[in-house]
Amino acid sequence: MTRIRAAVLGSPIEHSLSPVLHRAAYRELGLVDWSYDRFEIDEAALPGFVSGLGPEWAGLSLTMPLKRAVIPLLDGVSDTAASVEAVNTVVRTEDGRLLGDNTDIPGIVAALHERGVEKVASAAILGAGATASSALAALSRICTGEVTAYVRSRARADEMRQWGERLGVAVRTADWSRAAAALEAPLVIATTPAGATDELAAAVPDAPGTLFDVLYDPWPTALAAAWSGRGGNLLGGLDLLVHQAVLQVEQMTGRSPAPLEVMRRAGLAALSGAH
Repeated sequence: MTRIRAAVLGSPIEHSLSPVLHRAAYRELGLVDWSYDRFEIDEAALPGFVSGLGPEWAGLSLTMPLKRAVIPLLDGVSDTAASVEAVNTVVRTEDGRLLGDNTDIPGIVAALHERGVEKVASAAILGAGATASSALAALSRICTGEVTAYVRSRARADEMRQWGERLGVAVRTADWSRAAAALEAPLVIATTPAGATDELAAAVPDAPGTLFDVLYDPWPTALAAAWSGRGGNLLGGLDLLVHQAVLQVEQMTGRSPAPLEVMRRAGLAALSGAH
């Protein structure tokens, strides 16, 4: 039996949930000849790893710091990936080409749709890193009005406005010191590191809208706990991980639909076991 391989690459990578999610999908789909591993790979090691991929490889998942570094190594990228200059999914075609895509963007949209959020009149983004650009791209599909990005520096503000122009989204920026105002938006996407939004927990309004906090460990964050406590619609990082992984599994295996609920349960079990 020929083993078909896939893996997640990044640095650091030891805490990635991708193997748990993909392996759960393979089991449910009956793909007994498929394996999914993780490899600690930095930008310097990436070209050698990619050039060494044999025909047994079906695809790769990529996390930081490789999402942009992989682009020159590929035979092509999707419009979605090109829009944010970030690839998190590589699929090997039957003729041996390596094609890059970004499933984070449609993953955000799909997760929001699952929770009943299909269109919003305005939105707020907390932070301005790589995930914020994916969030902005997702909002370009569902937000009919202005997006306000709350950032800590003028350089970050400039970057977010440039992303907005590129993605066709009306972006206004505000200083992080005013971030409590973000919580009044009908949709808030928090893309900041652990602890960064803790100070905002006390500012959650009485009738909050939807918060999508992309962290999953620790969970819940102080902001997420306060949001849920006020009855707000809450999504976490596991929602994003599962929805983007569903799309990866479908692309790599050619099997659709991927078993979303099975993957979600596997992710929850893994997080519960880690604490």
